[in-house]
Amino acid sequence: MRKLFFSATAMLLMMGTAPMMAQMGMTDAQVIQYVQDGLKQGKDQQQLMMELAARGVTQEQAMRLRQQYEQESIGGKGNSAYPAKMEKSRLRNINDDNKLTDDWAKEEESIKNEWMEVNNNPDQVFGRNIFMNKKLTFEPDMNIATPANYRLGPGDEIIIDIWGASENKIRQEISPDGAINITGLGLVSLNGLNISDAKVFLKSELGKIYADEGNNIQISLGKTRSIKINVMGEVMIPGTYTLSAFASVFHALYCAGGVTDLGSLRNIIVTRNGKAVAYVDVYEYILQGKTMDNINLQENDVIIVPTYNSIVKMEGKVKRPMKYEMKDDETVSDVLKYAGFFAPDAYKNSVRVVRQNGREKSIATVKRENYGSFNVMDGDVLTADSIIDNRFANKLEIKGAVYRPGVYEFCREISTVKKLLEQADGLLGDAFTNRAVLYRQRENLTSEVLPVDVKGIMTGNAADVELKNNDVLYIPSIYDIKSIGNVHISGEVLRPGEYPYADNMTLEDIVITAGGLKEAASTVRVDVSRPLKNNKGTIVSDSLARDFSFGLKDGFVIDGTPGFVLEPYDQVFVRKSPEYHVQKNVTIEGEVMYNGEYSLQYKNERLSHLVKRAGGVTKFGYVKGAKLTRIANEHEISRMHSVIEMMRRELGDNMANALRMELDSTFTVGINMEDALKNPGGSADIVLREGDVISVPEMNTTVKINGAVMMPNTVTYIDGKNVGYYLNQAGGYARSASRTKKFIIYMNGEIEKVKKRSNKVEPGCEIVVPSKVKSNKLGEVIGYATSFASLATMVASLANLLK
Repeated sequence: MRKLFFSATAMLLMMGTAPMMAQMGMTDAQVIQYVQDGLKQGKDQQQLMMELAARGVTQEQAMRLRQQYEQESIGGKGNSAYPAKMEKSRLRNINDDNKLTDDWAKEEESIKNEWMEVNNNPDQVFGRNIFMNKKLTFEPDMNIATPANYRLGPGDEIIIDIWGASENKIRQEISPDGAINITGLGLVSLNGLNISDAKVFLKSELGKIYADEGNNIQISLGKTRSIKINVMGEVMIPGTYTLSAFASVFHALYCAGGVTDLGSLRNIIVTRNGKAVAYVDVYEYILQGKTMDNINLQENDVIIVPTYNSIVKMEGKVKRPMKYEMKDDETVSDVLKYAGFFAPDAYKNSVRVVRQNGREKSIATVKRENYGSFNVMDGDVLTADSIIDNRFANKLEIKGAVYRPGVYEFCREISTVKKLLEQADGLLGDAFTNRAVLYRQRENLTSEVLPVDVKGIMTGNAADVELKNNDVLYIPSIYDIKSIGNVHISGEVLRPGEYPYADNMTLEDIVITAGGLKEAASTVRVDVSRPLKNNKGTIVSDSLARDFSFGLKDGFVIDGTPGFVLEPYDQVFVRKSPEYHVQKNVTIEGEVMYNGEYSLQYKNERLSHLVKRAGGVTKFGYVKGAKLTRIANEHEISRMHSVIEMMRRELGDNMANALRMELDSTFTVGINMEDALKNPGGSADIVLREGDVISVPEMNTTVKINGAVMMPNTVTYIDGKNVGYYLNQAGGYARSASRTKKFIIYMNGEIEKVKKRSNKVEPGCEIVVPSKVKSNKLGEVIGYATSFASLATMVASLANLLK
């Protein structure tokens, strides 16, 4: 409610310096109550504004109420109440001391952006928003001298200063009867006199009582009166306005909110005493700055804004494509003038006009010579097309082996091949002059090629060739007609790749160009492969290439042909030294004397040797439970990825996601460290590789029973007890158990299927009873899925199973 009341009072303010007046008035409380009752009745803001003005609510009263509500909003006494965008744009004479809040500043910026958008809108009628610009109010300047033609009337204040032999100052306001009362003279009528005539008349009258020649009389205008004018027709807020006596037609239109979408800007009528005294054309002000029709208003003047006569749309390649209001006798030439004339890339010889003739549309092509005689009509759409981008009236082009290739003017000075070459600063050194190519376009737009003897033309041995418009001359390079090729280098160099071939390029040159040798490069084996070339060959050869081998030292050939010269398309291979190796580290942790990271000493170093280097297993270590975690190489990762994809196809994505089937980079390798330490180098003594992690745990004296049993359990290990004993500790088999598929997972990662309870149960192991599943290889593995230590172990097992 507060916001709506605030908006209604703001709309009252936007009517101008003073809104419509009436004889009666309303108190602040009555205004507030009236607005609240009106809003409850469903009245809109504009209706309330008009009713308040008719009941005598003044601008000062509305401003006071607005300031009061704004201060309460800023002080936190209620919700902020800001007027709507249009209402804010209509607020005119707010005192400078009334500071805008940040929200008001943002609204100002929003209005500015909207103004810019409207002015760049091709569907906007040109000039229609001129009276909506708050920076262009047309408000009269009250600080200038009174115009000589200003006519006095009731409400004007006359100031008479007399000095010299007599001293006196008279300030009189012209009465409603048009006179002032001067002591000693009585009533002096000034109504209707302009300020110049009034000064002469008053001096003459005052001379009757101030006849001494030593008196000086000065007459000036003090406060000016207000006048009431009426703005009617197609304006936003038609009505009666009280304005300054200096107000003009444009200021009145501004106070009325500007013209509507139906209003005319070209034929605004000002009537005085029932007769038309001016016809205002806003376009003359906008485009030419003419203000002669923007006359000063007088009491009871009526401004009438009729509907527009015709609106046409100008689109295409003009500087200001918009809609324009036109008069009856205006032509295409006038539309182009209003649109800023043609854009630089416009086709200026004709304009297309689409017209509605009452039944259908028609098209007229208006030639340049008829622009000034072809009258436009309401609804016409004029289009200025663009020029043809790829068409030139005088174009030549030269390409290839010249110093300044590009586009040139076809003219008398550049009309032959020789002149064009001279204009392009001549030929490059690599130009192939025996034959150039001239591309020429025929009249039917097909092309032909003409050979040109450039060498003969330049030496005078051949006739110069005359050029035509749009000719393209191509001067080939010797490298264009003969493939030079590159030299490729790969292997142990810093920057392997392709390099341009150059004459006399040696093996040393290409190595240096590639950044030199890497630390791992072999200096005794650098190979060069050269393609076999025989342009005159007539049989198919079984040889593909010829190879050369060299040794290098300090970048120079020491073994092979010194200064070996490369040829185009040679390939250079810098081999890696077979005796160059980088360290490969493994880790051993847990119950060993010196756990940590170790570098492998040789390629086939085994588990037992690493344990020995680590000082052996401590007395607390459980050798049978030692396990090895290995990083999967590319081949293993690829194989496990294939297995996962197969499982997803078989199980579906939902089941696969439930099992968290994601590729892992590591997996567990089952080892038997006890046998490896007893028999170094034997089959149990596994060969290590980079990234391996060997874990030697402490003794674990429990056994875990899991899977399809009545109650999965972990119990104390008892030496000598078989699998059946531990299954009983878990309540026996569940109904879904696959009794013949049970297996044991040992601490070292090994897995064994239980065979008639003969398997040995060891400390820390896990007995798993899978559920019944469909009998196939995939089903067997999936039945075990939830019991593996990691998905990688399961996938690795399945990958081995499916080999």
